[in-house]
Amino acid sequence: MDCLDAAETTQHNPFHNRNHPREFTSDLVDRGEPIPPMPDRTQPPLNFHDLAVGDAWTSPARTVTEADIAHFAGLSGDYNPLHVDAEAARAGPFGGPVAHGLLVLSISTGLSAHAPRVDTLAFLEMVSWRFLNPVKPGDTIRVLTAVEALEPRSRDRRGVVTWSRRIVNQAGTVVQEGTTRTLVRGRPTPAN
Repeated sequence: MDCLDAAETTQHNPFHNRNHPREFTSDLVDRGEPIPPMPDRTQPPLNFHDLAVGDAWTSPARTVTEADIAHFAGLSGDYNPLHVDAEAARAGPFGGPVAHGLLVLSISTGLSAHAPRVDTLAFLEMVSWRFLNPVKPGDTIRVLTAVEALEPRSRDRRGVVTWSRRIVNQAGTVVQEGTTRTLVRGRPTPAN
């Protein structure tokens, strides 16, 4: 469900402005916080038959904040000093606090959901995944996505897509990369 279109969920959306449902509230700008880009929902999502091996996309960018790290520590229960104790982290291998690897992976799933926007039925597996470089508060990440393989299933009603994904920071350094597989709806059949 698109939370910006559902009236009953707008009370839970901190970015919702009741007078302008497609715009962010101005208090984010007043606090100097970055405003995430709005996904383009005017086009239908791609289906399995719209994809071709070699197709590639770049996601919108998102800056990882200290607040993201603190919230993820609370959500996951991972209070490792490398993430939440600035003094202890300064003496660690990265010279300061770093984001949880799984936080960066989680953010990347949201970024990837918009580049490309696909009619995904299920996430099937992480074939491989590597955590290569740290992400520090203030780093901006984006996801580079490419279609590696397509396997039609169920008489072309759906198919398995193998994706190559790379998460890069603002300097273009790969911080994480791997291969995932999803089940994607096929092209709708015309009604008789």
